[in-house]
This record gives sequence, structure tokens and C-alpha cells, in this order.
Amino acid sequence: MKPGVQRLVPAYEAAALAFLALSPYDNVFLTWLIERERSSATRAGLHVYLDADMRVRGVAFFGRQVVLAADGERVVDAFADAGSAFRFERMIVGPRSCVEPYWRRVRPWHAPARIVRESQPLLALQRGALRANSDGVITRTARADEWKTIAKNSAEMIEHELEYDPRSVSGDFGANVRAMIARGLWWVGESDAGLCFFCNVGPSSRQTLQLQGIWTPPELRGRGLASKALHGICAQLLDVHPTLSLYVNAFNANALALYERVGFARCGEFATILF
Repeated sequence: MKPGVQRLVPAYEAAALAFLALSPYDNVFLTWLIERERSSATRAGLHVYLDADMRVRGVAFFGRQVVLAADGERVVDAFADAGSAFRFERMIVGPRSCVEPYWRRVRPWHAPARIVRESQPLLALQRGALRANSDGVITRTARADEWKTIAKNSAEMIEHELEYDPRSVSGDFGANVRAMIARGLWWVGESDAGLCFFCNVGPSSRQTLQLQGIWTPPELRGRGLASKALHGICAQLLDVHPTLSLYVNAFNANALALYERVGFARCGEFATILF
């Protein structure tokens, strides 16, 4: 090994995880990849930046998405140089302090962005901050027979947030939803109106679990169901995980208000470039 950007090897995994643990909410995805994903494709995409003293100063993943964690713009610049060998990602995502300078560096040679999300508040929730209540809403993991309803609502959420219908670009979308349900990753809220709230659990670490895919059907909004459902789901997940986290587009005032009602507090800022 030598200073600069290098493929992550087992000898440096502990140091990489220690670096990522300095900002656990920012870096939960990269931590999860190192700790949980052992496929050869994933391992090939994981890189670290080593300084002159062979200390880890950054971690990056180059795959269908580029995910960054870097100690300063010098490290980001080095990852941008390495990124020229990986040109098939669908997004660049991470702390805004990393994504913005990375995008400036790669933009001259990169395919144009389809969507730029410049500001995405990163929020975290601890047990003591949990507010609201779940009265009148049952919260639980989804059942296998509910997959069509979940797939429909998940596709609507993706189309609303990312401006494309995943069912039109992936014939495996329904199968992926079914697989996630089988693994206990999809959660729902159920009221007298039926399924009224949806979310799934994403990457996790010793410090936090990230929530994703949060969605309330438009026709059921304005009744307080989302607050109750999210409260109930968070209460159950906090029995297992020390904290929960998520990130949201800054312009989504309704979502930000929902998360604040439940007790989430801002702990950072992400940015995402979509292709």
C-alpha cells in the first residue's frame, strides 16, 4: 500500500471504520458496506484515501452510486481523479461538503446531471426525543400478501422524489419489493382507512439505522396518520437500534415538519446528484 487512493483491503478495514465512526450519521451507508457486504463487486468498489503517514482520511464507494466521506477537499480531489475510471453511476451522494467539490471536479468530463438536490437535511432521532403518539394506527412489518400495494406506493414515492417510474426501467422492481418484505425491511402503518403509511429500513451500523422510502398516500394526508405511524415504527425500531436517521430534500417542508413532530433533529446536510 502507498499514500493516496487505494482499494480497501482487509488490513485497513478497522481504520476505515474508525474514520467513518467519527460522523456516524453521515457515513452509515459506507459503514454498512464494509461491515455487511462481502460480494466481490462491492469490495472492488470500496476505496480509501491514505495520507503520508498511512492514516485513513477518506472512504469512497464507486458503484451504481458514488458515496463519499472525506477529510477535506484534497481528499475529495483525489477521489475525483479516481472517479474517472467509474462512469456508470446513477447518483453521487454524501455530505454536501464532499459532494459539491467532487461534482465541480468531475463535471467537465461527466455526463450531465438529470437532477441536482443541493440541500438535503440529515436528521437523527434518539429514544429520549421521541414525541407524538401512535393512537389509532397499527404499525408492523409488511406481510407478503401486501406486496402489490407496497410496490405501487413505493413506485409513486420514487416517481415523486426522483422523477422516474422504477417499474418502467426495471422488470425486477416487484421482485425486489417482495424480497425486502421477506427480509422484514418494509414497515407499514394501518388505520381504519387501510394501509396509510410506508417506509423501509436501509443501511445500519452500531450507531444508527437509516430510514428510507417514507410515504403517505396523498389521499390520506392531513389526518395526522403519518405522525402516528412514524412514531409507532420508530418506537419499535428504537428497541433494537440506539438511534434512527434519515435525510430529506430541503424544499419538502411537509416532510420536515413531520419528522420534527416525531422528534428528529438536524445533524448534518447531504447533497445528491442524479443521472
